[in-house]
Amino acid sequence: MTPHPRRALLAALAATTAALALPRTVRAQARPAAVVEGFHATLLEIMRNARALGIQGRERRLRPVMEAAFNLPAMTRIAVGPPWSGFSQAEQAALVRAFSDWSIATYASRFDGYGGERFETLGETTLGNGDRLVRTQLLRPNDAPVQLNYLLRNGEGGWRIVDIYLTGTISELASRRAEFTSLLREGGPARLLAELRRRTETLLR
Repeated sequence: MTPHPRRALLAALAATTAALALPRTVRAQARPAAVVEGFHATLLEIMRNARALGIQGRERRLRPVMEAAFNLPAMTRIAVGPPWSGFSQAEQAALVRAFSDWSIATYASRFDGYGGERFETLGETTLGNGDRLVRTQLLRPNDAPVQLNYLLRNGEGGWRIVDIYLTGTISELASRRAEFTSLLREGGPARLLAELRRRTETLLR
């Protein structure tokens, strides 16, 4: 018998919540594909309850899951690029917080409704440097699938996402770096920090 979709989703969410509650040494053993699938389960839950949660509720629901699934400090460093090493520790910490807040707010704003979508995991590839690429797609009724590939790196906190390739090949962080480089040229880390905070505030209104 095919399981009821809602029951299957609730079971996936329960498994994800339980995994996040485990000690770090146990979480570190999670497969890269499981990390991505847990994140996708949360996105589907939020999409189904988008109106009831509102933008603020979606942000609160997403924050602990994204902080567990994504290596947001590493993503900040990658997006900033070479100038990062020239920033003070206080500037780096402030940028990590601002980038994390903006990333979470972006997902909370983007996934604001449900129309029968579902995620499908297509496979997992080990790269030459040991990173893993998890290939997935977002299936949409009456529309073409969207390919989303996740790059994961193993570290102290286990496998965590460090980049997303939109349509399978376009690095999200490469796009961010080009944008951030322009802002840094305008006014250094203070300019980038102010812009990230402004965008987050706008998204969460």
